[in-house]
Amino acid sequence: MLRFLENMQFALFVFFTAAYAYQIVYLFVGLIGKGRGGREDAKLHRYAAVVAARNESAVIANLIRTLKEQNYPSELLDIYVIADNCTDNTAQISRQAGAYVYKRFNKVQVGKGYALEYLFRHIFEDKGETAYDGFFVFDADNIVDRDFVREMNKMFDTGEYTALTSYRNSQNFCANWISAGYALWFLREAKYLNNARYLLGTSCAVSGTGFMFSREILKSCGGWPFHLLVEDIEFTIHNVVSGEKVGYCPRAVLYDEQPTKFSQSWKQRMR
Repeated sequence: MLRFLENMQFALFVFFTAAYAYQIVYLFVGLIGKGRGGREDAKLHRYAAVVAARNESAVIANLIRTLKEQNYPSELLDIYVIADNCTDNTAQISRQAGAYVYKRFNKVQVGKGYALEYLFRHIFEDKGETAYDGFFVFDADNIVDRDFVREMNKMFDTGEYTALTSYRNSQNFCANWISAGYALWFLREAKYLNNARYLLGTSCAVSGTGFMFSREILKSCGGWPFHLLVEDIEFTIHNVVSGEKVGYCPRAVLYDEQPTKFSQSWKQRMR
C-alpha cells in the first residue's frame, strides 16, 4: 500500500510539473520581450464604464472620481452603476458622484453576472445598441490610473482585439502578508502570464475587473450570459472558443483592494 501511494505521489508530481512547465517559457518571454503598444494616433472611441455594486457606499465614490478624472474626453466616457440588492445608500452616493444608476432587487438570481446582464439590457433600451463602441468593467473598490482609458483606447483602436485586460495592481500591498501575497499573485498574472501571452500573439485572460470588450462582443452574446461565480473565466473561454482574441494593455493600470484577513481570503478562494 505504501509503495502504491509513493507511485501515485510521483505520478501526480510528473503530471502537474508537465502541465505547468510552459510557464517557465512565459517567465523568460515576460522578462526579455517588449510589446509594440497601441496606436498613438488612435481614434477616440466612446465607452461606458460599468460597475456592479452591492453595499459599496464606503468606496464607490473614489472609483467614480478617478473615472471622472481620466485623461480622456469626458463626453466619450459614461459611468453606470447597478446597485444590486443593496441595503445601504450605494445608489445615492453613486448618483451624487456623477454616475447613471440603476437599482436591482432579485434574491433568486444573485451575483455579479446577473447584475451586469440587467444593466446592459437597460443601457441598450435607454441609450440604444450603438451608443458605445466598448464597455469597461470595474469593481467598486478599484482606483483607476488617470491614463487608463486612453491607454486601453490606443490598444483597442488597433483592431486586433475584441477584448482587453489591464495591469491589476494593489492599493494595499503593505497592509500585511495576506494583501502582499495577493498583490504578488496579480503581478505574476500580469507580467508573466498575460504579458507573455500578448508577446507571443495568443489570447490573454481577463481577471474579474479592469477589462473591456467591444460592442460587437456584447451583441453577439445577446447580452451578458455569464453567470458563474467565475464569470471572468467563463467570458474568456467563450471568446477564445469563438475565435476572438483577448489582448493585454500593460500601460493601463488599476489599483484593486486586496483582502487583509485570512477569513476574507478563505471565502474568496472557496468560491
